[in-house]
Amino acid sequence: MPQFIPGTTLEYSERAGMFSTLLPLIRATDGLTLSQVCAITSLEPSTIQNWVKRKYVASPINKKYYERQLARILLISTLRDAMMIETIGELLSMVNGNANDEGDDIISEDALYDCFCEVITGGAGQILNFEEIPSLVKKAVENYNPPYEKAYDILTSALEIMAYAHTSAEYKKLANGKLAKMKEEY
Repeated sequence: MPQFIPGTTLEYSERAGMFSTLLPLIRATDGLTLSQVCAITSLEPSTIQNWVKRKYVASPINKKYYERQLARILLISTLRDAMMIETIGELLSMVNGNANDEGDDIISEDALYDCFCEVITGGAGQILNFEEIPSLVKKAVENYNPPYEKAYDILTSALEIMAYAHTSAEYKKLANGKLAKMKEEY
């Protein structure tokens, strides 16, 4: 069964550095248009534009989306089944401040996305067990060099929250699937 880069319709074969799979697309086109981002993510243009308007995603530059914007869109897209958009925005702001200001980031958006992907794919195709999330987070950030003392704690807490939310959404899908099967059988 094919694996997909979280938040996209693109298949991947390696787990480490999933965002690097997208970099050639961004660089070859000098940024992605809204329609290209929509094709990658299966999101509606109005959804992405709303996220930009509400300042959850940095504004496109000359109508193009680059690494920073795409990584944030993928994070939000992956988490939106588990968390309210306002909560996701608040959590991402706690990690990287203002979406339009890279100067207040404690980690680049694409590195945050890669860490998140490393954690949620750490179950080797299985739904994560809640107890294993903290150790997967520690492994994902083992090479992280925090810009200040509290940055490591902020990042690991945020990644744990994101992983718990994502895992709960996976369990919810499993429960809904079992319920549908039960309805068919009984």
